[in-house]
Amino acid sequence: METDAVKRLKRKLTIETLWIYVIAVLKKHGALHGYGVKKRIKEEFYFNPATITTYTVLYRMEREGLIEKAESNTYKVTEKGIKEYEKAKQFIKNTLEALP
Repeated sequence: METDAVKRLKRKLTIETLWIYVIAVLKKHGALHGYGVKKRIKEEFYFNPATITTYTVLYRMEREGLIEKAESNTYKVTEKGIKEYEKAKQFIKNTLEALP
């Protein structure tokens, strides 16, 4: 049985940072529709974000310039998105290394 503390941690490292996973799947697979992004996240990272949450994050990411619409209403990652993704990965790596 999981404690509430571990459940909160999992949520914060998945749903609340969904943009990182979105960029990861777009980098790997190229342009995808929103549903394709959601499906790949479930297959590759073993959690299932709600459809509305996925689309909300996609819209926010687009407004922020991390992704952009491609042909046929698909999304693709931008240069800015890749830079921010790399910064986030480095932050996570540094944080993990600092834990005893």
